[in-house]
Amino acid sequence: MRLLLVEDDVRLSQALVEIFQKNRYGVDTVYDGNEGLKYAQSGIYDAIILNDMLPGTDGLSLLKTLRDEKNMVPVMLLSEKDGVADIVRGLDSGADDYMSKPFNTDELLARLRALTRRKGAIREECVTCGDVILNKNNCELQNAAGEAVKLSLKEFQIIDLFFEQPRQIIKKERFIEKIWGGDSDAEYNNVEVYISFIRKKMEQLNVKTTIRTARGIGYSLEECV
Repeated sequence: MRLLLVEDDVRLSQALVEIFQKNRYGVDTVYDGNEGLKYAQSGIYDAIILNDMLPGTDGLSLLKTLRDEKNMVPVMLLSEKDGVADIVRGLDSGADDYMSKPFNTDELLARLRALTRRKGAIREECVTCGDVILNKNNCELQNAAGEAVKLSLKEFQIIDLFFEQPRQIIKKERFIEKIWGGDSDAEYNNVEVYISFIRKKMEQLNVKTTIRTARGIGYSLEECV
């Protein structure tokens, strides 16, 4: 899952990035509203954490633009204002949730999980494709016999994307956008390396489900009979 964090407080932004990454979220950060709008319009994010007061385009104007464009990505609004009128204004502007600063990070993560769950981006903790199981709770791939292999963060993010779209070809560009970020200098060989790592771990589990290569396009997770 990939998040966009639009927050002009650099120290807070850096702290939140560390927290999100520890909780297996990919995250891109921008520090002003103009850049935030460009990133948000890319359509690659599962949720946006947005400060209401930003240099350039302010957060509420950014949010209104997205909703006018029928972009319904879940948005968590962060604000130093905690008055009822401010909260109502933020929610009426199109935010899905609102948190006042300072906030508890455990509550922020819980609200974020609820936000993305409503969108359908987070499913059950264990998902299956053919004879392989992805345990999202502990970042493991398992076979039907209960044998498991641990996944690195990048491996987990890649295989999770496969499980969201089983039997569909996912382009290499999509992996780079979702896992490394839109402004990353990652190249196709970065994707290829991690796909190779995942294949080896699936081989260790001796499962029939496999990652197929669509030459020149991307990859798909397929159940083999």
